[in-house]
Amino acid sequence: MKNFQNTGVRNLLPEGGEAFYFGKILEEKEADDFFKQLYDKVEWTQDEVIIFGKRIVTKRETAWYGATDFDYTYSKITRKARLWLPELVSLRDLVKDITGYEFNSCLLNLYHSGEEGMSWHSDAEAELGKDPVIASLSLGAERKFVLKNKISKEKVSVVLEPGSLLLMQGETQKNWLHSLPKTKKVHEPRINLTFREIKKIRK
Repeated sequence: MKNFQNTGVRNLLPEGGEAFYFGKILEEKEADDFFKQLYDKVEWTQDEVIIFGKRIVTKRETAWYGATDFDYTYSKITRKARLWLPELVSLRDLVKDITGYEFNSCLLNLYHSGEEGMSWHSDAEAELGKDPVIASLSLGAERKFVLKNKISKEKVSVVLEPGSLLLMQGETQKNWLHSLPKTKKVHEPRINLTFREIKKIRK
């Protein structure tokens, strides 16, 4: 587990994990260009989740890319990875240079406006192994991101700027939930890239 506190990067969490917010790692034009390229090139599909035994199709669109076409299961739905796009390789390498972590896959979410969000959850799937590292890169509209302690219910939040990076590591997924609250104040789209390392590869 890497320590970024000596670099001046802020850990948002008071205990039970580490969520480091690096702020903007891309210039405004770079962030805009990557947003447009990914918006057009990614093979987006509407996400499906199982809620109380029912299959729900979300307005939010998703895509999953990786180093190979391995499977990944979350929300009780199994996805098969598409092979890296050049733009994703560039962003993955940039995130690696900043964090020092290797990632072999990326889950992308496209939110068309603030009317679409993500409910409380943790990224604790078996494929990610123990204490997974999740690097979250934001493009497009600014959105509020909230973490909630599973025991104390304490909440911390941050506004994720376009071109910014958030890194969750340590016991964050064990002890904290996170969400992207819906809002009527945001009318522009946002793309979120969450780089991950799949530990248990299933073909």
